[in-house]
Parts: sequence; C-alpha cells; structure tokens
Amino acid sequence: MAGKKERLFVKGNEAIAMGALAAGCKCFFGYPITPQNDIPEFMSKAMVEAGGEFVQAESEVAAANMLLGAGACGIRAMTSSSSPGMSLKQEAISYMAGSEVPAVIVNMNRGGPGLGDIGPSQGDYFQSTRGGGHGDYRLLVLAPSSAQEAYDMTYDAFDLAFASRNPVLILGDAIIGQMKEPITPREPKKVDPEEGADWRLIGAPKTRDHRIIKSLFLMDGELAGQNRKLQAKYDAWKKLVDFETFEVKDAELVVVAFGSIGRIAKNAVRALRAKGKKVGLFRPKTLYPFPEKALEKLAKEGKRFLTIEHNLGQMIEDVRLSVRKHGDSDLFCVYPGNMPSPDDFEAPILRALGRK
Repeated sequence: MAGKKERLFVKGNEAIAMGALAAGCKCFFGYPITPQNDIPEFMSKAMVEAGGEFVQAESEVAAANMLLGAGACGIRAMTSSSSPGMSLKQEAISYMAGSEVPAVIVNMNRGGPGLGDIGPSQGDYFQSTRGGGHGDYRLLVLAPSSAQEAYDMTYDAFDLAFASRNPVLILGDAIIGQMKEPITPREPKKVDPEEGADWRLIGAPKTRDHRIIKSLFLMDGELAGQNRKLQAKYDAWKKLVDFETFEVKDAELVVVAFGSIGRIAKNAVRALRAKGKKVGLFRPKTLYPFPEKALEKLAKEGKRFLTIEHNLGQMIEDVRLSVRKHGDSDLFCVYPGNMPSPDDFEAPILRALGRK
C-alpha cells in the first residue's frame, strides 16, 4: 500500500540500537554483560555500516571514559550496560554531568544486589534517579515500557542530551530488552554539523580562544557557581515531564508503576475494570524529572494509590513525596528473581482498593 510505514519485528535491545542509529549516533562504546548484549552485538556491524565507530572496550570503566571523550568533541555517542556494569561507569558519568558533556547511556537493569541474576529487575531506580555517582548531579531518565517506546526514547535522547549538555539515561530491564514485538521506525535525523559548535573540542583555530571542558573548579566560589548552573538546568527539565494515565478519571485507586511493570499492571487494571472495579494506572515515562505535580493533582482529587515495583521499594519514595499533602501510597513489591504476570497484581490491587 502506498505510503504505508515500514514495520519491523525486533527485540527491545535491537530497537534501542536502531533508534540510536536513526538519531545520528556515530560512536558506540560497550562491554558485554547480560541482558543488554544484543545492543553491542547489533552495533558492532550496523554502526560501522553507518560510517561510525564501534569499540568494544577493555572494561565498563574504559567504555564510559571513551563516551566522555567523544561527547566532549560534540559527537553523538552512546554506551549500554546492565546493572553491575553501570556501577563501574558511575565515576565517568559524574564527570560528564559535572563537565556538561552530552551522552546517551542505556541500562538494561538485571537482578541484584551484587551479581544477582540475569532476569528483570527495577532495583537500579535509586542509582538512576539520584545521580548514581559522587557529587550533586542528575541525569534525565527515560523509562520505556515497550520496544516502540525504547526506540522512540532513544531516538529523542540524543537531541535532549545536546539541548541540555547532559547525559540522558534510558532505563529498561531484561523484559524490555529481550521481548520481541513490532516497531515503526522513524525517519533518520539530519544532524546539524554545527551542533555543539560553541563548546565542542575540535582544536582551537587562531580565530578564537581555546576552550576547556572540565569538572574541576578550585577557585573560591567557582564550584558553587557551577552547581547553581547545573541545578537551574535540572529545574528546567520539569517541562519535559511525561507520563501515561489509563482509566484514572473515575478511579478510586490509582496504581503507580513504571517500565515493564507499568505495562503488566495496565493489563491487571484492564481485567479489574472488566469486573467493575474502579481502578486506574499512572505510569511515569520520565523518572527524573518525576511527574510529581500530576500525581499531586490526582491525590488532591481524593484518589488513593498503590505503587507496584520490581524491587524492594524505591519509586515509592517519590510517589509519597508527590502525594504527601493529600494522602499516601500502599506498596506491593515484586522481588527481583521473580517474573510477575497481570494475575499476580489483581489480589494486591483489590486489597488496596478495599482499604479505607
């Protein structure tokens, strides 16, 4: 059919790689760890075919520092890993945030703590939304619930990273990365060759002063000024807040869940709605900035909340901070190491619905 958009049947990990390539990513630095291995495997061929550079680094530490170097040169670059590997990248990520270097980072969260397992988990929520490394900084954190969202969020992440000169994190898990479903690709971006021209390091011609990109500020008051500048940037991100609501208008109880758990919870809500239960879903798409005002509005309307997470309770802190003036939230935890289904959520939702 003329004009019909192409559909591809791919894994979530592959969708992320495709989204990055379509966004104009020119460098990928990675290191193997399950369950994100499909991303570097895909990039090892596709990135070279696209005229870019693929490097399998000697470690996660090396990959993150290569990302710092490429970003400082104004190159659209990305790395990906899973939980233990992300811990190793944190020092370089803190340097990127402190130096205001754009980058895209993907974490396909696995079970923990420690080596844990290779199954899904949302145990890296704190690490992702609180900076993760040393010092006061934040990442813009996007949480897809499908292969299509994984593609779209990665596609948009590079623009967001360069617009704010900051790393952007895509937080998925083994469910998002390994499931296979259709996506609709978007038109490849035409990246402005002058992107970052006012700050990137490309060698100083005689026509301008030299530039320095750094995260070290030793003069009296200099670091305080840099931190004020960074905080103003993070505050400005509030306009980027994004979320999905489902059946919340007349809901007595709103389930709050993100990523793959948000998708599973939506099916549970749908099933309970069919039984006449007044429940709804609120799914944050941006974990930082968190959609606190939208949740506060629902709380002000008198709705009650149940937070469902694939961890021992992390996002619940942000939910409770959002609704604290008007209410609270119950919590149901799926322990990492277990794979939930919509049926598993019906009983805790009904318990919370019946609690006055």
